[in-house]
Amino acid sequence: MTQNSSQTRTFSSSTTTPDSVSASKVHVRQHVEGLIEHLNGVLLGKEQQIKLALACLFAGGHLLIEDLPGMGKTLLSHALAKVLGLSYNRIQFTSDVLPSDVMGATIFDKSSGQFRFVEGPLFAQVVLADEINRATPKSQSALLEAMEERQVTSDGVSRKLPSPFFVIATQNPSTQAGTFALPESQLDRFLMRIALGYPEPAAERELLKHGDRRALIDRISAVIGLNALTQIQRAVNNVGVSDLLVDYVQRLTAFTRQSSAFAFGLSPRGGLALVQSAKAWALIHDRGHVVPEDVQAILPAVVQHRLRGAADFSGQGGAALAQKLLANVDVVA
Repeated sequence: MTQNSSQTRTFSSSTTTPDSVSASKVHVRQHVEGLIEHLNGVLLGKEQQIKLALACLFAGGHLLIEDLPGMGKTLLSHALAKVLGLSYNRIQFTSDVLPSDVMGATIFDKSSGQFRFVEGPLFAQVVLADEINRATPKSQSALLEAMEERQVTSDGVSRKLPSPFFVIATQNPSTQAGTFALPESQLDRFLMRIALGYPEPAAERELLKHGDRRALIDRISAVIGLNALTQIQRAVNNVGVSDLLVDYVQRLTAFTRQSSAFAFGLSPRGGLALVQSAKAWALIHDRGHVVPEDVQAILPAVVQHRLRGAADFSGQGGAALAQKLLANVDVVA
């Protein structure tokens, strides 16, 4: 899955947006370096996952983190909100959580003699849906409209959510007790799914010597403001995508639909997710156009929760299917 320099130049030949435009307008490199530096100081040894989380946010998507308890999922979400200067709410999902506990509810105000809507924790710019798969499907579905439409509807009235609106959901492995698997329709609302994994020995040694990193959260200050974040998200849309790059993405999606190894193929939304995420990844790396390496870098995080093997009834084989895609689909036809 490599290509020579002439192929790289071919993929880089898009004239949609010159290199000097996409990054220089909002000083993307400086912003991203500052964000990564601060986040690396809190979550040790996880720069790749931090970059993926930022790419997910810059692309306007939502992030699902699946891992064992105690790996730093909550720490990453809170640190992201702090360095970005965004409002933050955490929802602890359990089996008794109701949709109104998430969205809010209409109550009767005795003092005014009128009904009024009380906003739930969903009304924040960064929302951590912690252990989302410990809630029942009814409560999980409270997030569907919010994630897709950026609004919630209660008592027939639709209410806009803050902008930007970024959901970070964590889930424990489905093999653990008390979990309810997320349906495919909800999984598809997440632009990416990542895992943090165990720390490297050097990072774990630092953690053991100096204690819990959560104490650092209160010392974090905003690295960029809301205006800069909005500019970055807009700049993602201006990253160039050549026709050859689109051909590559189409071959990837076609392979999932035609190969008997897959229970079902990637939807058009999945293809769009690949392109938008690759554009954000390119921007993070100071490029004004997408190259195949950008697609390959983000592909596992974008597709592994959207794919299932033909003989995989557990739904846990998405990572292997993503690697199968990378190994079997050529960059150049």
